[in-house]
Amino acid sequence: MKKWLTVILTSILLVGLLSACGTSDKEGASNAEGGEKKVLKMGTSADYPPFEYIDTAKGDDIIGFDVDLAKTIAKNLGYEVTVQDMDFSGLITALQSDQVDFVLAGMTPTEERKQSVDFSDVYYMANHMIVTKKDSGIEKQEDLAGKTVGVQLGSIQEGLANDLKETGNIDMKVENRNRIPELVQEIMAGRFDAAIIEDTVAKGYLNDNKELVGHVIPVPEEEAGSAIAFPKDSELTEKFNEELKKMQENGELEKLIVKWFGGEQAK
Repeated sequence: MKKWLTVILTSILLVGLLSACGTSDKEGASNAEGGEKKVLKMGTSADYPPFEYIDTAKGDDIIGFDVDLAKTIAKNLGYEVTVQDMDFSGLITALQSDQVDFVLAGMTPTEERKQSVDFSDVYYMANHMIVTKKDSGIEKQEDLAGKTVGVQLGSIQEGLANDLKETGNIDMKVENRNRIPELVQEIMAGRFDAAIIEDTVAKGYLNDNKELVGHVIPVPEEEAGSAIAFPKDSELTEKFNEELKKMQENGELEKLIVKWFGGEQAK
């Protein structure tokens, strides 16, 4: 009798232990799953200092204003961010094919782009600049007539250059390259007479190369802003807009501008 009681009690204990272990494992998995931060993939073109670039003297990480902005917003929303570098011309395609969740790359929300993706509110204003050698004689857009002008492929500056050529009646040759440094190299090599680059970005190259000068091209305000791009109907658009508004109100956005641009918003 004692033997049978011992067997029965042992069986009951084993069942109880197994049940407890099963419950514990499920709860642990649930807690781990709930505790993990979701990861958002950010697409960018890391050739656009100070928006996004790689400082090879300090490492291989992509840094810059846009990267800090993305990480701040994501942190406030409970996300982590991984940054993927690609050519600027492929960023919208990457959004449409779900390779990335959003794009932060100093991108202007043009009407043409809005046909393919959604945009956040504008987070930074800038102008366009003609970059050329000091002795080129080029100071304004009319001086580009008869010249070879470089632009980044897929950029708003490419559209501007083509508009100057087609509707502005400026007879110039427009050539594109994938990366901004390539435009500067072509100017220095004498293959381009000038390039059209966003002024904030151009200033970095002007500071590094005293042979170059820059001249601002006046543009309408609606064509000068940078915004965050998302796939059509993404729920992230509204969430990011809410955080951008908070950052504008509490001074966080201005702190990032001071850090990366010296506090001067382009007019």
